[in-house]
Amino acid sequence: MRIGFDFDNTIVSYDTLFHKVALEQGVIHASIPQSKLAVRDHLRAQNKEEIWTAMQGYVYGARMDEAQAYPHVFSVMQSLKNQGHTLAIMSHKTKYPYLGERYDLHAAARQWIKKYLCIENVPLIAEENIYFELTKEEKLQRITQFHCDYFIDDLPEILLAPQFPQETKRLLFDPESQHDYREKLTVISSWLALEKLL
Repeated sequence: MRIGFDFDNTIVSYDTLFHKVALEQGVIHASIPQSKLAVRDHLRAQNKEEIWTAMQGYVYGARMDEAQAYPHVFSVMQSLKNQGHTLAIMSHKTKYPYLGERYDLHAAARQWIKKYLCIENVPLIAEENIYFELTKEEKLQRITQFHCDYFIDDLPEILLAPQFPQETKRLLFDPESQHDYREKLTVISSWLALEKLL
């Protein structure tokens, strides 16, 4: 099978890192839960949208190396690879942040993949199967062109987009149960659940 994965918030979890950075910047109290969404919602409630936007660029750029994979990402990918499946990453993100310093966000993500998404220095995903697109539309085109049997993403709007290829099975990664799309999508809450499904 050909299995495609989103990157941010599907392979990589930023919950601990956003909480850490927000504490360092003094924009949240330690009582705020260690969750990217909790940090975002707190800052938005304080009318600090610009601080949140700049923080995203800083985390995805300068601090990307500190981000952690979701539990069992490496073992599940290794298992899928050993079974002969072709794995790919198809993500969309701007090349540079909207606010703040001009970090190359694509380069930071690729460096994280090169450093962490491997076992005994053997990449879990071939470099030629890693795609960072600038727009959601380009990402959807890439999913179509790659002929994915399955695609896993944390964004329902990607999986339910009219351009999403009908022959590709859609899996919504939702570890915090923040979406209610169970009638339209297959929802998985962990990488171990993904392995069992595949």
